[in-house]
Amino acid sequence: MIYIKHLSLEIPENKKKEFPFTLPVLQQDIDLELRSDVTFFVGENGSGKSTLLESIAISCGFNAEGGTKNFAFSTRNSHSNLDQFLRVGRGVQKERDGFFLRAESYFNVATEIENLDKEPSFGPPVIDSYGGKSLHEQSHGESFLALVQHRFGGDGLYILDEPEAALSPKRQLALLAHMKSLVDQNSQFIIATHSPILLGYPGAEIFNFDADTIERIEYSNTEHYQITKDFLESPEVYLRHLL
Repeated sequence: MIYIKHLSLEIPENKKKEFPFTLPVLQQDIDLELRSDVTFFVGENGSGKSTLLESIAISCGFNAEGGTKNFAFSTRNSHSNLDQFLRVGRGVQKERDGFFLRAESYFNVATEIENLDKEPSFGPPVIDSYGGKSLHEQSHGESFLALVQHRFGGDGLYILDEPEAALSPKRQLALLAHMKSLVDQNSQFIIATHSPILLGYPGAEIFNFDADTIERIEYSNTEHYQITKDFLESPEVYLRHLL
């Protein structure tokens, strides 16, 4: 299921000297059609992929620091104003579930869950929706997989920023399996990543942010795939030059 079908950005001329519009890919208007239920943004650090991902999440009603649309906490106001200029084209159907994951602020999300459960409530504890065990009392990888396994329920829009930061290669493979299960339950994923494992998701659409414009790219043509493949085939060649 594709809930977000189109992204467009018209940049006012008087903003092009302000961050984040100083990023090369934001020096011109953006017009992207999302044609797959799994979309990846790839590019070097600072290329703008996470900035655009964040603006999509905010435009869809998610908290800037992550979580569901019901989360309203703010630890530090550091997000850009890109969402003010972004237009998100939606399909006819609307998602019933959703989550915005930012690896850098996941600790804050886990803390907010604990804070919410300290407040009086007539409903079950919030943590029950995340597996029933404090996310702070698990490793980063364990808590993230608990989030995917217990909180992501299908019919959802899931926006993830570098989820591999928490996961070993084996658990990245586990994430791929969970993604496939959720896609089969009418979910859409939009993910910024550096992981050649996650990028291998069958049928995914990949947008590259390393040129002056955002361009579609095939998996085997990504720098992530090529460098990883070359290194694993001949690590001594790379290490000889590097060390």
